[in-house]
Parts: sequence; C-alpha cells; structure tokens
Amino acid sequence: MSMKNKTYYVYILTNYKNKTLYIGLTNNLERRIYEHKNELIEGFSKRYKLKKLIYYEEFEYIRDALVREKQLKSWHREWKLNLIKNMNPKFCDLAEGWYNEDPEASLKRVQDRIQDDRGSENV
Repeated sequence: MSMKNKTYYVYILTNYKNKTLYIGLTNNLERRIYEHKNELIEGFSKRYKLKKLIYYEEFEYIRDALVREKQLKSWHREWKLNLIKNMNPKFCDLAEGWYNEDPEASLKRVQDRIQDDRGSENV
C-alpha cells in the first residue's frame, strides 16, 4: 500500500498595486488561491483585496513549511520584496488563468513567462 505524499505551500499574495503583502500556508495552493480571489474567507486578505499570487515555495513536510512561513513573516519588507523579485521580477500573478483553462497548461505558461522575464533582465 503506497501513501501519497502531501505537498505544502508557503505563498505570498499582494493587491493589484503591489502595496500590501500576505504570507500564508496551505496544502492545496490552487484551492486556496481560488478562495482568496473570490473573497470566500474573512480576514486580512479579503479586507485588503489580496488576490494576486506573486510567490510560493513547495515543501514535503508541514513542519518545514511552518518554519519557513514564520521566518518570512519575521522578515523586513525589503527582504521579502527581494525574494519575490528573484522568482517573479515583474510581480506577475502566478495564478493567472488557473480557473479558466487547464491548470497545468496555465502553470507552465506562467513559469515560461517568468523564465523569459529573468532572461531579458540578464541581457
């Protein structure tokens, strides 16, 4: 009998003006971002309209994800922005298109776009 490994995600959201940051943790990134985008959960992200996924990391173990979430929440804003810019220099919505096309195709498209952005910055 094989057990499927869970994946945990630490993610960062912002609003469309990139002013406010929210750091969260989930075991289902697609579902959780859908909840944020559709304002299904009361709280900070709903109040500040934080619907744009700009960064995430994957973890095999929940304890590692919890440690990383706590670490990122303790960082200065500039450190967080530098981390985000390293992965996503233009602060693209990494979940763009997830809910109106095949999620895997959309994710690949967004990853390709980020890779293209990185390449153009090195020229």
